[in-house]
Amino acid sequence: MTAIDLVGLGKTFGSVAAVRDLNLAVGDKQFVALLGPSGCGKTTTMNMIAGIETPTTGQILFDGVEVTRLPPQRRNIGFVFQNYAIFTHMTVRQNLAFALKVRHRPGREVRQRVAEVAALMRLTEHLDRPAASLSVNEMQKLAIGRSAIARPAIFLLDEPLSNVDAAFRVFMRSELKHIQRELQQTMVYVTHDQTEAMSLADRIAVMHQGLLQQVGTPAEVYLKPANTFVARFMGSPSMNLLPARLEGTRLACAGGQLTLDTATAAALAGHEPLLGIRPEDIQLADASDAREGLVLPVELVEPIGPRAIVHLAGDIKVVTDKRATVGSGGVKLLIPTDKRRFFDAASGLAIAEAGHGQA
Repeated sequence: MTAIDLVGLGKTFGSVAAVRDLNLAVGDKQFVALLGPSGCGKTTTMNMIAGIETPTTGQILFDGVEVTRLPPQRRNIGFVFQNYAIFTHMTVRQNLAFALKVRHRPGREVRQRVAEVAALMRLTEHLDRPAASLSVNEMQKLAIGRSAIARPAIFLLDEPLSNVDAAFRVFMRSELKHIQRELQQTMVYVTHDQTEAMSLADRIAVMHQGLLQQVGTPAEVYLKPANTFVARFMGSPSMNLLPARLEGTRLACAGGQLTLDTATAAALAGHEPLLGIRPEDIQLADASDAREGLVLPVELVEPIGPRAIVHLAGDIKVVTDKRATVGSGGVKLLIPTDKRRFFDAASGLAIAEAGHGQA
């Protein structure tokens, strides 16, 4: 079990900067997700932690000891790849035992650990089957088990669930969290899937174009995004961002005006603000409702199981109970004061708002 510190980490490939000035601390036994779109630098960061790639700049420390140029085999790391990397000509038992046998562990220990990990991964009944005969889902469980059996100090997982079916992906999210608690290992998990990151990680590091955008708990990153990229990337549908104009203590935006308290109005002064609001935080009312809100026409109602996404003019979306009656005309959007977030349109950065703890 090991803490990881990335200090000023950078990696360039020719003229392309894949990772730029990354500073990130991963605590001992923490589960941290590196989250972002393709090409954001998350896999390159993981490869540098593993020793597969050498940083162009910066340092990597494990428990305060620099390992920046230490080869992978001396870092005590378990790595699970997207493409499984198992020996298909061996049985499940032989695959699990492989890492221990190359370390010349006693036979009794090998048998005991194989049995423990097989039970943990729910592979006991498959131990004597050829790995090639396993389903895609079972192969991924075997790949995780084969890395876990050596009890590495750090466990790195590079989009391990991207090739499995949707139902198994949901199952494995809970299983991975259970495995991490059982093994008490530091885990770094690379994914482009925000649902995986939100459900698995203790902390999420959001990356974009090689730069770290925000680090925090899933709730912090979702509820208080540091900038408009994080606001848009987190959530499905993503946060609504409404162009607005400050008029004294009133905020004029699409469909009407909203009253601000004096502290919020003062914070927004000098900015070209964007009003951010999560689709599930908006309440819908009839357009004639006397309460303050924004009146907008409905363009589409999209049922999604027990809920519905109401699409409104200006690409604004509201998530509501699908039983709610929404006519084809206008509706009023009621936007709770404590759910509003504000961003500077020019920089994209969150604007500090008194009482709401924004950055």
